[in-house]
Amino acid sequence: MANGLDDSPEPFRIPITDIFDLHSVPPRDVRGVVEAYLEEAQRLGFRAIRIIHGRGIGVQREIVRAVLARTGFVESYGDAPPEAGGWGATIATLSPAPAPTARDPQTKK
Repeated sequence: MANGLDDSPEPFRIPITDIFDLHSVPPRDVRGVVEAYLEEAQRLGFRAIRIIHGRGIGVQREIVRAVLARTGFVESYGDAPPEAGGWGATIATLSPAPAPTARDPQTKK
């Protein structure tokens, strides 16, 4: 830590809303961050979300779409309408989160 920077910073908590802007996420972290965001968004009951990945050359867009394609509770996804970012953002529809199951009275957890 000679330069005053910590090489292993504490995780940064991102507020979960229906819009997630990836511009502040380092490219190496996009996949994991999007996976965690999707899980939390579904848990919180969001049915439609917008992920802003930017236009660029499409690398982040492809990472986002690969995660969406393999996530079982994503019903559909596609480009956002022009007024919401067009091909610089992806809109996804999520299935509702499963209802919590009742705990077994035999297990005292």
